Amino acid sequence: MIITIKKGITHLMRKLLSSILVFSILIFAIAGCTPEKSPEPASTISIKHAMGTTNVPTAPKRIVVLTSEGTEALLALGIKPVGAVQPYNGNPWYDHTKDKLQGVKLLGDESAPNLEAIASLKPDLIIGNKMRQEKVYAQLSAIAPTVFSEELRGDWSQNFQLYAKAINKEAEGKNVLDAYNKHVEQTKQALGDLVNKKVSVVRFMPGQTRIYQLDSFTGVIFKQLGFQRPANQNKNEFAIQVAREQIPEMDADILFYFTYDKPTDKGGSKLEQEFTNDPLWKALNVVQQKHAFKVDDVVWNTAGGILAANTMLDQLTDMIKNMK
Repeated sequence: MIITIKKGITHLMRKLLSSILVFSILIFAIAGCTPEKSPEPASTISIKHAMGTTNVPTAPKRIVVLTSEGTEALLALGIKPVGAVQPYNGNPWYDHTKDKLQGVKLLGDESAPNLEAIASLKPDLIIGNKMRQEKVYAQLSAIAPTVFSEELRGDWSQNFQLYAKAINKEAEGKNVLDAYNKHVEQTKQALGDLVNKKVSVVRFMPGQTRIYQLDSFTGVIFKQLGFQRPANQNKNEFAIQVAREQIPEMDADILFYFTYDKPTDKGGSKLEQEFTNDPLWKALNVVQQKHAFKVDDVVWNTAGGILAANTMLDQLTDMIKNMK
């Protein structure tokens, strides 16, 4: 009888210990499933931008950037983002930035950023652009404080200054722009009287051919350098679309042209061949003088940032400084 009672007590104790163990495991499992909340920043600054005003951390550590020119701005300021969108025709990055972007997570492209991938990085600041991502601004803002620039054309330095302010590096941003402006002056000196020439800018792309005007990436840089522009390009607008019969409108003292293709649409190259083989193109004074230069579309147009601008200045100098 005593043995039976002892066995009963032992069995009861085992069941009790087993229940306690299961309950403990359950508590730990539940605790482990609770989402980890990102710590609140110690302090913030208020940034006015294209979508309103946003409070951002004074010292962001995990920055996501959703435009190519925004990525270049961060790199120029000594910041490596944790994630960035793949630039148009990047592989996955452009040649002039790829060495600085090793290990950075790809987040879709500018027109369709991957929101799930962005959230997984737990960013403390997102930098984007209204022209590209206005439709998902609310969703991005739910992930982290989000700052948008307005446009992606013309004076890229305005966006650069906004990004520098957003990451609380205005002084460093001023130094970067000062160095760029010095580069512009050095380029002007290297080119001498060539900057008094009239410059024409043409782009071939799937479905259309454009003549670029002052409110474009190259337009702003050429104006800084002091170049003149033909009357149809000397306007504070972006570009005009032209057909082959309008080729004579491309003439100038110097012509730069670049070609954009999509991975599945080589329509830009097709138009380039059609235009440059046209008798009207061959009759252009600038072509007959051998002053028409094909240049890199990425550097001279698509990238659109501070690093591309400096690269363009170097390429320009190498290309035409000895032009007769």
